[in-house]
Amino acid sequence: MSVDLSPFTSLDEFERHALEVLPAMPRDYYRSGAWAEVTLRENRAAWERLRIWYRVMRDVSDRSTRAEVMGRSAAMPVCVAPTALQRMAHPDGELATARASAAAGVPMILSSLSSTSVEDVRAAATAVDPAARTWMQMYIGRDRGMVRALAQRAHAAGCDALVLTVDTPTWGIRERDIRNHFRVPEGMRIVHLERPGGPTGHAGSGIHEALSWTIDASLTWRDFEWLRDSTPLPVLLKGVCRAEDAARGVELGAQGILVSNHGGRQLDGAPATVDALPHCVDAVAGRVPVLVDGGVRRGTDVLRALALGAQAVCVGRPILWGLATAGEPGVAKVLALLQHEFDVTLALAGCSGVDDATADLLRP
Repeated sequence: MSVDLSPFTSLDEFERHALEVLPAMPRDYYRSGAWAEVTLRENRAAWERLRIWYRVMRDVSDRSTRAEVMGRSAAMPVCVAPTALQRMAHPDGELATARASAAAGVPMILSSLSSTSVEDVRAAATAVDPAARTWMQMYIGRDRGMVRALAQRAHAAGCDALVLTVDTPTWGIRERDIRNHFRVPEGMRIVHLERPGGPTGHAGSGIHEALSWTIDASLTWRDFEWLRDSTPLPVLLKGVCRAEDAARGVELGAQGILVSNHGGRQLDGAPATVDALPHCVDAVAGRVPVLVDGGVRRGTDVLRALALGAQAVCVGRPILWGLATAGEPGVAKVLALLQHEFDVTLALAGCSGVDDATADLLRP
């Protein structure tokens, strides 16, 4: 049954609706943070504490939300963050997200724990817009041959970049998933990580048991260099919070830094991403783009991120809430709301475009 989306006026309303309609296991998998979920809550609260010292008497009648994101124009400085197993939210899963992202003119980062293949996702996106951008999120698991093969698949499918998650030597403890005995639902597949006779994620209790084989606690900078040399695609590092790690990544060839704490799902007590962002921006010193995710829910948050030096934000859970609510139209409405809010935010802050979103808006 289709859902009337006209009453939905914010991303929060999509969240409330999705939490009502989703079954317990996918609902808690999507919304959970690690341990007491302190960092999960702080990600959101930290944005809200930043006050915008708006400008007045500026002609903002002719303005644009367009931005350069990793070297190419996007409709707004927003990317769709990687989220796993989207078919738990809606039967169309990643295909719906790919089509909506392409129509909205923003890049989509596809999770390596996707329930749809990168080839099918790329076909769905380019059917909407031949210039649609898809980035492939990667973990470096124990089977390096499988990692290389996935990087090669992503390149062959037409992906523009790889996004290496580096904050997951082991899975954070997510108590909701343990209570629900989380596992990959029967009939669903982690299509990029299957191999004959290998694990599937259909066994275990909680993500640590179900998906421990997808990561490797021995990961070091040498493994990043190995991946960098294994692909012609640019590689971004996702999950950075310390300035020295951001600087080291750039020195070793990272083409972008994504400041992230995995949506509060790894180390509880880690800083909110908005608190980590300025340190990483300073350390990178303009050598590569810096992006940020975690708790972004409003157009005002997008402006705040730009004022702190980010080139773009990434949004994850709101995409899932839109998907669970209404499939592709739900994702499209989430992105449209965010763009509209950002446009209004620019006007009210006295900005005509992203170049006007400078640091003095937050630090007068």
